[in-house]
Amino acid sequence: MLLTTPSPKSDTHRGIVLAIVLVSYLMIVLDISIVITALPKIESGLGFSHTGLSWVSNAYTLAFGGMLLFGARAGDIFGRRRMLMIGLSLFSLASLAIGIAQSPAWLISARAIQGIGAAVLAPSTLALLSTTFREGAERTRALSYYGAAAGVGSTIGLLLGGVFADWLSWRVGFFINLPIGLALILGAKHYLRETARHSGELDIVGAVSSTLGMTFLVYGIVRSATHGWTDTVTTVTLVVSVVLLSVFIVNEWRVKQPILPLRLFGNLERSVAYGTRMLFVGASVGFYFFATQYLQGVLDYSPLQAGIAFLPTTFANFVAAMSVPPLTQRFGNGRLLAAALVISVLGMVMLSGASADTSYWFGIALPMALIGAGQGGALSPLTVAGVANVDPKDAGAASGLVNVAHQLGGSLGLGILIIVFDAAGANIHSDGRALLAARISAAFSAAAVMETLALLLVLALIYQFRKDAISRRLTSAPR
Repeated sequence: MLLTTPSPKSDTHRGIVLAIVLVSYLMIVLDISIVITALPKIESGLGFSHTGLSWVSNAYTLAFGGMLLFGARAGDIFGRRRMLMIGLSLFSLASLAIGIAQSPAWLISARAIQGIGAAVLAPSTLALLSTTFREGAERTRALSYYGAAAGVGSTIGLLLGGVFADWLSWRVGFFINLPIGLALILGAKHYLRETARHSGELDIVGAVSSTLGMTFLVYGIVRSATHGWTDTVTTVTLVVSVVLLSVFIVNEWRVKQPILPLRLFGNLERSVAYGTRMLFVGASVGFYFFATQYLQGVLDYSPLQAGIAFLPTTFANFVAAMSVPPLTQRFGNGRLLAAALVISVLGMVMLSGASADTSYWFGIALPMALIGAGQGGALSPLTVAGVANVDPKDAGAASGLVNVAHQLGGSLGLGILIIVFDAAGANIHSDGRALLAARISAAFSAAAVMETLALLLVLALIYQFRKDAISRRLTSAPR
């Protein structure tokens, strides 16, 4: 139990808990992005096709997002410290398997298992923050660090991936998870207190139907880029995904202990936060995926140079994330989120104008900095809104849903942007660099549209809140 006035000892303990949680989550986020700058090396080394290469990311994020709710529910039933340690163990062992992979199928399978480990781990990290830090300024500060880990970790992963791919091997990025994971397991065992356990059963039908449903959906979207929407396999895959996701929704409505209590969507602020996060993260994942291809394929950067080229995103992201607590107190969560989205949209629009002749500093670095600032300013407010006014018994499920929106939004967004990328540039008959630049420009334009939709959702929510506040004042005013 937290003391009303924390002692130095309790402050130290919370600091250690925060460090364990942040490093655990940072490791998850790093492994989403660390492969991106190394993708050309992985493609040539293991013989991936261009379309198949996207599954290096999608296998991880789909397994991660699809099993997150199951992992969150398991944390409620078995204890979040225990599930955090199990998740770390599975994640670390899968990292070893990825590091020694000898074929595309081997690597993709290991990435999926790693994603399951992340799904077990991630909900416990956010739930432990929510139960360790009191609601208000203290929790907002902790969540801002959590948001910073999500944003900055993505770019650090790109830089490390480039370093390893250029100087050592892309495999090193996965081997280093072993000692880090072991240290975190020992730290969790010694410093984390087990959370209260709740009796209940695991929703196996919900976990399986949601994971397979999203996997079939993303596979159908990605396949349509090369085979078209009328392709038989594409059509069947999408139909199966709709059936499975329908089974999931019906099951969650009827089962006694669902992994996703549908009542979580009864709060307008949380629902908008989930939808906004999916759109925003989908655009952000597309930014990283296509920007590294632009830097290496169009500007002819090495993997290391490409990683360094992302530093404007990293610095801007970090500064913005660290500025969130005071800015939230001054302007409020909603207005800060809207401002961050405006900045990100502006950066993405500028980046969509990149061509084969664009200079780095003004045409790439500046919009990258704007995109980084938008990410750093948006992710923490989105996380706060995603767990706002949640009943303690639903804390794990709400935390899991935040991460579900993050991971599945990334998979769906990247799948949609791949379609745009593949369809663009059909009328360009010049060299490969110009064609690649045109296709990437189209993908960035589509990402800007996704972020604009996210901004419109937030503005609509702010308008509704303001309208409700005026209505309450008029109703309560003396007559």
